[in-house]
Amino acid sequence: MYRACIFDLDGTLTDTLESLTYSVNETMKEIGLPGITSGQCREFVGNGAKVLIEKTLKASGDEELARFDEAFAAYRRIFDKCCTYRVKPYPGIPEMLREMKERGLRLGVLSNKPDRQAVHVVEEIFGKGVFDHIQGQKDGVPRKPDPTAVLSIAGEFGASPSETLYIGDSEEPHRQKRSISEIRKWTALQEKLPEWIRYWCPGDFVPVTCWRRQSRSA
Repeated sequence: MYRACIFDLDGTLTDTLESLTYSVNETMKEIGLPGITSGQCREFVGNGAKVLIEKTLKASGDEELARFDEAFAAYRRIFDKCCTYRVKPYPGIPEMLREMKERGLRLGVLSNKPDRQAVHVVEEIFGKGVFDHIQGQKDGVPRKPDPTAVLSIAGEFGASPSETLYIGDSEEPHRQKRSISEIRKWTALQEKLPEWIRYWCPGDFVPVTCWRRQSRSA
């Protein structure tokens, strides 16, 4: 039985693509380089702000990342002001969260977005008190898909890994499957989840026990 659920943020709970694309392109405009398309931005996100800016600079012609420090400083300043720009929850997400709360699950967010912006976006879009823990990327804490942070949050909730569900979209551990047998195991895990969870989240979710095993073998 699951006692806790931890979510990714961008692309899982909220559609943040416009805010990310806008902030990146305002950054590129400020330093005099061409911007990127929303499609490119979708491909570049998922592994933190530094990786996003690195990929953007390379796409804009700065293959050697000579302007990284300048661009990253500008992006942090711009995104801090624009992190909720046209951000909205995906359809059904507020209802799903309400049902999870009613069922007594502890809820958390773990994002590779910088911590300050992750907290601001979640509280601005969903309000305070919906989530019991909100955490973005912090210095000294390994980024997902490293299991350190998600296991720490589960522990804070008093839930074991087998009692904790993680729901994400892009960089998460199911992308690390190596064989057909692992894919079959993954499918079997999904089929064992409660029907109400599969109704709300028909695709990208993984029990934390599975994440820990896959991350260590990757």
